[in-house]
Amino acid sequence: MAFEPRQTSTKRWGGLSFSVLFSVIERWLEKEREHIALWAPVALGGGIAAWFLLPGPFAWMGWCFLCAALIVAAGLIPAGSRLRMMLAATGFLASIGCLIIWGKAVAFGEPPLARAAFVQMTGRITHIEPLPAQGSTRLVLTPLERPDLPAQVRVNIADADQPEGLAEGVIIAFRARMMPPAPPAVPGAYDFAQRAFFMGIGATGKALPPIKIVETPADGGPSLRQRLSTHIQARVAGGPGAIAATLATGDRGAIPENNAEAMRRSGLAHLLSISGLHVTALIGAVIFLILRLLALSSRLALRWPLLLLSAAGGAAAGIGYTLLTGSDVPTVRSCVAALLVLGGLALGRDSLTLRLVAAGALFILLLWPESVAGPSFQMSFTAVTVIVALGEHPRFRALVSAREERMPIRFLRHLLGLFLTGLAIEIALMPIALFHFHQAGMLGAIANLIAIPLTTFIIMPFEALALFLDLAGLGFPAWWIVEKALALLLIVAQAVAASPGAVALTPATSPMAFGLTVAGGLWCLLWRSRARWIGLLPVLAGAAMIAMTPKPDIMVTGDGRHVAIRLPDGGMAILRDKAGDYVRDALSESAGYDGDLAAFADIPAARCSRDLCNVDIVRGERRWRMLATRSFDLVPASQLARDCAAADVVVSERRLPRTCNPRWLKIDRSMLRRTGGVAIYLRQGVIKTVKRKGDAHPWMTPPSHFSQYSRQKAGNIAP
Repeated sequence: MAFEPRQTSTKRWGGLSFSVLFSVIERWLEKEREHIALWAPVALGGGIAAWFLLPGPFAWMGWCFLCAALIVAAGLIPAGSRLRMMLAATGFLASIGCLIIWGKAVAFGEPPLARAAFVQMTGRITHIEPLPAQGSTRLVLTPLERPDLPAQVRVNIADADQPEGLAEGVIIAFRARMMPPAPPAVPGAYDFAQRAFFMGIGATGKALPPIKIVETPADGGPSLRQRLSTHIQARVAGGPGAIAATLATGDRGAIPENNAEAMRRSGLAHLLSISGLHVTALIGAVIFLILRLLALSSRLALRWPLLLLSAAGGAAAGIGYTLLTGSDVPTVRSCVAALLVLGGLALGRDSLTLRLVAAGALFILLLWPESVAGPSFQMSFTAVTVIVALGEHPRFRALVSAREERMPIRFLRHLLGLFLTGLAIEIALMPIALFHFHQAGMLGAIANLIAIPLTTFIIMPFEALALFLDLAGLGFPAWWIVEKALALLLIVAQAVAASPGAVALTPATSPMAFGLTVAGGLWCLLWRSRARWIGLLPVLAGAAMIAMTPKPDIMVTGDGRHVAIRLPDGGMAILRDKAGDYVRDALSESAGYDGDLAAFADIPAARCSRDLCNVDIVRGERRWRMLATRSFDLVPASQLARDCAAADVVVSERRLPRTCNPRWLKIDRSMLRRTGGVAIYLRQGVIKTVKRKGDAHPWMTPPSHFSQYSRQKAGNIAP
């Protein structure tokens, strides 16, 4: 009796009672009980993201054990509490997410080709994608009688070499140089190898003439999607016709690069990806037409559930449109969301909520878990979440709700609502665009004020009307309207893209900065109490990290052929001035540079011969000398050794001899095989590489060991 009763005692952490803290959290979760379930796809997606971020099987198993420990720790919290339920569910879903993507990679992923090789092969075409803007056609084939090749390969055929009669199911024979899918050229660049692995493509190449058709199936011929795309481009020429074909079929291969770039810079690129706007417009139009037609009969209007029948017709149209346009993740996500909305309306429930978004996200993550690492999934779900969360806010709902007022005021009110929605989406999508593309449109909210109504109420309805009238050969007037509207859309895109400050640029940012902004943004969007504003702290921290991201001074592609440096005036120069657009774009985007790349030979700081280039790079009070080879010709050993000894950094696509000993760093074929592309930050003395130590993801060959120069400080380098 002299001791304190155990059932009334409390533990204290730094003077704070655990029971008081637990009570505060439980009261807060009780207020947020309607929004707790929204974190289920976040926990599942977090487990999938962990699989991509962690290097190998031991780390993935460690993650699962950590999630199990979280579940066990949740058992120590009093039973029946919401905190206990949330922690246990988080641990379970996070481990399931990691196991799902791990299992899909093992069961369905296609390992890349071991090494580049010239092959003579015969293959059956499983997918064909014309690329008129590039003067070629892209084929996905299943190799026949070649067990040494992956199950699927992708090749490009120049239009001049293309035989007549190419279609899905046709068997062709050709010779090609096949290569593994390309990894990022430099740190932060696009990782096609990762995407190809989950697409089932193990090699890529270019088919060389002659290309022969070996067998054509009895039902061979262009697919419905191809025929429809060709028909539309025959009715509407040029860039407007290419965009019209994209809106109907999802085929973007014919869009000229200047138009595609203008759409990206103006924040209108989402119109070229079949997603919520397009699916919603189609389903809404079908429901409206069916409902109006059925209502013409008084018997049907009085005895049949016309809204339910119209919703069923809209659902069928949405599913058909999704299949026609290739069933990309944004389209599938939009179709699933639309079906859930229609189901909710049929049941008499308000289905336009964040629970709808969460259900669609869970569906996508369970079937296509790899999409969580791609910008398409991230941007589409972020945009929808922002729209729904903003629509649920009482003040915004009061602003845009219908009321008795004059038409001009009502129009301005809806225009303001559209602008605020576009602005909120643009702010939310900015960190995603900067992380994946290293640029983000700053004037997209203004451009979308014209583009979204133009696309929704003029372009898509009249395009559907034109296709219907073409059955009787009467579609010309509707096609004329579509062409003029699309021309206006391109004028808006080009005008906004050319405006000063239209695009914000940043070099490749760290996953930590991106993760902080995403986590903080989700915290602000998914909760409703005042505690949601705590999420602004990680958002601001991530934004500060992105803003302070340094720009690389030297960039070297994974093959060692292309080297770019940053000039004192902020410009950039490239070693080989005949490099293609793909290489130039990869180097410029990863460096956060928007301009033309000069040639080494044209800058005052460089001294170039036919075989070598010496470049002086001044950073602060330090002068760095870089030596780069620019030919395959043999350089005398004594000269090479002398030039290497006088340089701080030596870069070559060949294997350099041991006598080449620069003062700091030697980047040659043997090092690049282990590290991939390289970005060098001279002020910080830091090197970033594409490959990570111990990386065992199945789409890349893990490096055996890393160079001792992987991370050194400039202060430790002898001048």
